[in-house]
Amino acid sequence: MDFERITEIFVILENKPSVLGEMLTQLAENEINVESIGVFQDTAKIYVKNLSKAVKILNKLNYTTELRDVLLVHLENKPGALAEVATKIGDEGINVEYCYGTLSQIADKISVILDVSNIDEAIKILQR
Repeated sequence: MDFERITEIFVILENKPSVLGEMLTQLAENEINVESIGVFQDTAKIYVKNLSKAVKILNKLNYTTELRDVLLVHLENKPGALAEVATKIGDEGINVEYCYGTLSQIADKISVILDVSNIDEAIKILQR
């Protein structure tokens, strides 16, 4: 297992057709590649490499944004890999607020993004 702290963009979206496509088109037209995305009814959680440029574009387009530190965890693509991580941090009292998957370019690996109640403690637990 490999992991790192990253910053995602939390974006408030209207829950109606075309809103997600319009936002993603604006990012694409400004050469922002979305590395990972989770969409949950009226919000999107987005991970991009050029964070400051993406936030600037989204704010200019009147999207409400917030930056959040989350964990990007690379796991073996096998049954129980995510369960092991969730159990390990959960047994230490760290709550997973939300989790979504991402595409990974590492062979035989999957990646997930976890928003946890105490990221610093979660990192310590996963380092053990």
